Amino acid sequence: MYYSRIIEPEIKKQLFKNRIIIIYGARRVGKTTLVKKIMSEVPQQSVYLNCDEPDVRQALTNKTSTELINYLGNKTLVIIDEAQRVRNIGLTLKLISDNSSKQIITTGSSSFDLSNQIKEPLTGRAREFYLAPLLLSELHQEPQAAQRLLHVRLRFGTYPEVVNMPEEAQETLRHLYQNYLYKDALEYQGLRNNELIPRLLEALALQIGSQVSYTELGSLLGIDQKTVRTYLRLLELSFVIFTLRPFSRNLRKEISKSRKIYFWDLGIRNAIINNFNPLNLRNDIGALWENFVIAERIKLNQAQRQFSNSFFWRTWTKQEIDYLEEKEGKLWAYEIKWQKFQKTPPKLWLDTYPQASFQVINQENYWSFLQTTHV
Repeated sequence: MYYSRIIEPEIKKQLFKNRIIIIYGARRVGKTTLVKKIMSEVPQQSVYLNCDEPDVRQALTNKTSTELINYLGNKTLVIIDEAQRVRNIGLTLKLISDNSSKQIITTGSSSFDLSNQIKEPLTGRAREFYLAPLLLSELHQEPQAAQRLLHVRLRFGTYPEVVNMPEEAQETLRHLYQNYLYKDALEYQGLRNNELIPRLLEALALQIGSQVSYTELGSLLGIDQKTVRTYLRLLELSFVIFTLRPFSRNLRKEISKSRKIYFWDLGIRNAIINNFNPLNLRNDIGALWENFVIAERIKLNQAQRQFSNSFFWRTWTKQEIDYLEEKEGKLWAYEIKWQKFQKTPPKLWLDTYPQASFQVINQENYWSFLQTTHV
């Protein structure tokens, strides 16, 4: 089943405006399905190139502009899938763009490689989009349907294959985790068969929603802090995890240097620790809910091109707020709770940021929170 993606209309708005479109996202989140959907609207004018194929990589590597244009023929829409697999792809894209009016759409499952290759050759000429696993608002039109399947989303996530074949969810997620999740990161860094990343991921999966200590992670894995940070950055750029920074206006009592780490998809997180138990048998439902709401919210902001800044807030006296958004000087604060109950903001927050709004997000109001952004 095909699910309409929020970014599709935004991508179409950018077509044939002398811009190269780049779609980032983890493997198997639906990038190929999306570009083929766009391509299907002009099938006679389009060509699809899969850079996992050796002959395609060879055809796009170290070629002159004339060779490239001849290879692409008279097609006006060129799809280059998994473009990070082509050496010096940035220069290749520039040569095609400089010498033709073709519209190029590229996809990449590892932004550290593709972004580095295209940054200089395509300065100011590319439009970047991030495709996440399916958003709740892409899966459901009504809150009742979303609530009915909420327990499934918290256990198995929203990868398209998992949603379309729920009876095979556990096997699919284990396969994704073991074979695709950080494949490009390992290859790019020469870390193939490295055992540290699975151990690091397990440690992170067991502490979602908590502040991460680089020192503790280093001690656990037997590596230094610098290496921990390098591996975490690789996992971020492979779209496995994301990081929240603490919000601080440099007040003495505010924490300003720690980080919280979450997973883009909870099915992947649960596969890492091999725990797909029903919610009534789990002791991590609060952490799952916090991860789910924050990830869905950030995915929505990105898909709707609403680039607010995301943070958490905590003091040395352990006053805290789960999630903040800041945009154009305005602050929105959110506590994320599985059960509904009244909660007021910490006193220091109220005293320091009296103009900020505050809301508790729970099962009764999460649907509206995950439908609209701050415009």
